[in-house]
Amino acid sequence: MKQISLLFLLVLLSASLAFAGPYGDLIKKAGEKKDFPGSNVLLVFDSTHVVMMETGLSHSYIHRLYKVLTPDGAKSLSVIKYDYDPLSAWSEIRSVTIYRADGSQVVLDTTKVLDYPQPARAIYWGAREKMIEVGRLEPGDAVEVQLYRKGFTYALLGSTDDDERYIPPMKGHFYDIVPFYSNDPILTKVYRVDVPATKVLQYEVYIGEVTSKMWRSGDRFVYTFSKKDILPFKSEPRSVDASDIAPKLLLSTSPDWKSKSTWFYGVNEDYKSFEANDEIRKKVNELLRNARTEMDSVSILTHWAGDEIRYLGVSMGKGEGYTLHSGAMNFTDRCGVCKDKAGMLITMLRAAGFEAYPAMTMAGSRIDYIPADQFNHCVTVVKSRADGRYHLLDPTWVPFVRELWSSAEQQQNYLMGVPEGADLGETPVSNPSNHYLRMTGITSISSDGTLEGEYDVMAEGQTDAAIRGMFTRAYVADWTSNVEKEVLRISPLAQLVKVSYDEPYNYLAGPIQIHFRIRIPEYAIVAGNELIFTPFLATGFMKRAMPHLGFDTGLEDRKFPFRDRTSHNVEITEKITLPAIKELVYVPAPQSGDGSGAQFYGNIKRENDALKFSFNAAYPKRIYQPEDWSSFKKAVAYQNKLSTDQVIVKVKSE
Repeated sequence: MKQISLLFLLVLLSASLAFAGPYGDLIKKAGEKKDFPGSNVLLVFDSTHVVMMETGLSHSYIHRLYKVLTPDGAKSLSVIKYDYDPLSAWSEIRSVTIYRADGSQVVLDTTKVLDYPQPARAIYWGAREKMIEVGRLEPGDAVEVQLYRKGFTYALLGSTDDDERYIPPMKGHFYDIVPFYSNDPILTKVYRVDVPATKVLQYEVYIGEVTSKMWRSGDRFVYTFSKKDILPFKSEPRSVDASDIAPKLLLSTSPDWKSKSTWFYGVNEDYKSFEANDEIRKKVNELLRNARTEMDSVSILTHWAGDEIRYLGVSMGKGEGYTLHSGAMNFTDRCGVCKDKAGMLITMLRAAGFEAYPAMTMAGSRIDYIPADQFNHCVTVVKSRADGRYHLLDPTWVPFVRELWSSAEQQQNYLMGVPEGADLGETPVSNPSNHYLRMTGITSISSDGTLEGEYDVMAEGQTDAAIRGMFTRAYVADWTSNVEKEVLRISPLAQLVKVSYDEPYNYLAGPIQIHFRIRIPEYAIVAGNELIFTPFLATGFMKRAMPHLGFDTGLEDRKFPFRDRTSHNVEITEKITLPAIKELVYVPAPQSGDGSGAQFYGNIKRENDALKFSFNAAYPKRIYQPEDWSSFKKAVAYQNKLSTDQVIVKVKSE
């Protein structure tokens, strides 16, 4: 232990020596507001030194020097905060020094560091924050911070041994994910890790270049990674996560994803996470008494776990992190987070005779191939008796959704915890026809501009979920008024004459359907013998089910991949009857496109004394590449143009 303590002392000393010297000159020469337009704070240096032990326990020494560029920057540095989870990590704010622009220094009293619960919503696992007040700063001032952390970032099974609790779940292994990007400019960023020579450390830099070095020091290997002059990362609206497109470093001593898969399987089997009791078996038999097929059974159990286990994360002691709580606990508590819903479903599926296991995924961003733990979500896989393949189920995202696996998770990586082990997988693209919005209408516009119309809305898949949410996320008393609000968004004079809809909670019966009749006085502008209007279903009605319409089509090109809610289809047809048509003065020109980002067609044409409006579009993916933007943008821009363009029709005088 004395040798280890001496090693840590030397680490701290070397870290200090690395930045020894005239901080005054360093701060002064770092730059001013004019050198970093748009930035409020400058990181003069950001240094992290990690020491890994044989057990996998890691000690991290973090040394940063901030320079205040603006009054807003002074405000943001007036308090230093550091988050941690006491179940898996220990942290200390070891020193904070203020360097005033006038040359004076203030060393803060770290005995005044506060340790308090971290603000939380929906998940209350006991995360905490260390905080110390810096006080008033001025542009030109600098703040030096030295932090220490022991442990890792996810909460796992507890232990009575003080240091044992900070050892990662895969004992003897280490991983880290190091962003080499920032919201603030950084003059120098250094990440250093030294590991026992018995460990094989894999690493890879994604997106960009980082300088790296490695050498042997006694019975350890030392790796350093550095980058200079890091400017604030600027993404684009609706682009994928910054971690997918900005420079980052991944490191891991785990050999591969298959090893992680078998470990994940073993951890939960050893913990007996999925053992059913008599109560669970009784409930499963009750739920499946009318099930006719394998898919009936899987669907019923998936929706039960999704609907009946309330999403609420509270610390339940043993069984946090990668180890799923027992099915008996979840069945009794009826609350938990994604892993509790997934664990409940696995338990019930096994009680029904299915082969089911947990899987980890990363909702919202990519998982790269270096096996560093890049997961934030837990789901279920079940092996089909019909085809012998594993199928993904997500009870967290299926409440009031007709899918068993949410297609808002397309093109997303996952890792199954199965006995034979598995490599990293990717969820497939769902055909856009699985997520259609189908709207049809018969409209009449009289010579005084009054619109009367009868319309049908039908939706499936994730689009069904967007429409159904008007009901399932509202009080029953508000269901009709929520349909009315959609109409009132088009015209404040609209009157909902009649409406009917499917039972919203019977989402297993079929796609959601709404039928309604409306009347809108003064809908069309009357100018002599001309009627000026936009077809009702072209106005962006039910925009809630067309996520693509929220994209900014003013971007000429894109540098980065971008994402939509899901792949989906839009199918709109409306027949508009008018007084005797004399002449079409203006109608938007028909347009079509067929590209990798979208295929679409739109037209308004005359059929005797009526107009027929048609628009169809297919958006084939959730994650798009920059080259997809041209056709995607063209389809969106045309539909948006149709929503504001006005038809001008000259009618015959009576």
